[in-house]
Amino acid sequence: MLELKNISFNAADAAGKKEILKDISFQLEDNTFVAVTGPNGGGKSTLAKVIAGIEKPTSGQILYNGEDITGLSITERAKLGISYAFQQPVRFKGITVIDLIRLAAGRNLKFSEACEYLSQVGLCAKDYIMREVNASLSGGELKRIEIATIIARGTKVSLFDEPEAGIDLWSFQNLIRVFENLHNTLHGSILIISHQERILNIADKIIVIADGTVTQEGSRDEILPELLSASNAAYGACSRLEN
Repeated sequence: MLELKNISFNAADAAGKKEILKDISFQLEDNTFVAVTGPNGGGKSTLAKVIAGIEKPTSGQILYNGEDITGLSITERAKLGISYAFQQPVRFKGITVIDLIRLAAGRNLKFSEACEYLSQVGLCAKDYIMREVNASLSGGELKRIEIATIIARGTKVSLFDEPEAGIDLWSFQNLIRVFENLHNTLHGSILIISHQERILNIADKIIVIADGTVTQEGSRDEILPELLSASNAAYGACSRLEN
């Protein structure tokens, strides 16, 4: 289980220190799919980076299976079994896709095994397996390859920051199935930051973050109808203003 206790994070800007996260606490239970949503600029991506170890919280604690990991690096957290997929995936010039998947899996996968991970995310393996992970790949292709590496790692905690970004409609529908299968087969914890209703609709739990704080938290059946109702009301108000 992953637990956040009173997490705050401040960042320096031209005006001084800005409070990005404010006293955030929640639990990511074992074998649970949690979706984090909310307005842009509310602190969601910063939260994911704090959990992964890319950013260090200004105050508070992060516990993983009862162990305080607040001071651990991203590498140390990865070794414990925490995976992180960036909103904008990193490019690796000189590294091929098969090398990257083998590194993620931690073993010398057979060619056919590596290809299977690509097939799961909707990529034709023969077209990608020997390509370099560089600027020749589109953002959507990189995103799917990154998700394939998360599947290959098979860790107990998987963090995804807006996995739908840059993904076409067909691939996104396929990724929904990928996340469902990941949840059902690994029996680990998944935390996805997303605005997409279809992702929120398969989550066990939804957490809404706005202005750096948790404003709503509960089961999908409790939270999603409220979010959709608020979204429809806002859309209606905009339509009336335009008319």
